[in-house]
Amino acid sequence: MTEPTLWLTTKICGLGPYRADLVETYWKWEQDPTLMIGYGRQTPESLEARTEGMQHQLRGANTRFTVYDMAGAQPRPIGVTTLLPDDAVRTAEFVIMLSREARGRGLGTEATRLTLDYAFHVANLRMVWLKVLAPNVAGIKAYERAGFQHAGKLRAAGYWLGQVCDDVLMDALAQDFTGPSSVMALLGPTDISSTRRTL
Repeated sequence: MTEPTLWLTTKICGLGPYRADLVETYWKWEQDPTLMIGYGRQTPESLEARTEGMQHQLRGANTRFTVYDMAGAQPRPIGVTTLLPDDAVRTAEFVIMLSREARGRGLGTEATRLTLDYAFHVANLRMVWLKVLAPNVAGIKAYERAGFQHAGKLRAAGYWLGQVCDDVLMDALAQDFTGPSSVMALLGPTDISSTRRTL
């Protein structure tokens, strides 16, 4: 595998482009029963259907990133983050998928923060929101650490291990996003206000 393109990085995590050559890898992650439970999905998808769907995703207007683990000698793909925008109001829904082996190491929190950094400082969104099944306590804590706050719930909107459960709604505002910012670090030690005037 050739060395991947990385747009934003920290010491442990990186974001790069969504890649057609990784469709089988993405598909394998998505069929993991633990991930299907977290998404509230009930049925697996064939590789053929996933490959066809990938072509629509690559042509679509949504923003998708491949997430990389930066801890080894080479960056290793371990997940995907997605922003589903509503351009009329400058907001987007956030979705993350991590491979099973990547969980529990802080990579989900870091990938979420990097995606918010891009959303607020590159895509110029003012708010990003998500929904997560209420029993997914580990996911909720990771979102909280990344900067999301509780915004409400959808009662009896999902299933967890065969039982009806609530969907928790969470949001993050651009004005509440605190550093460090990998996007701003790319600009160097520059006065942001003067940069905006000259661009």
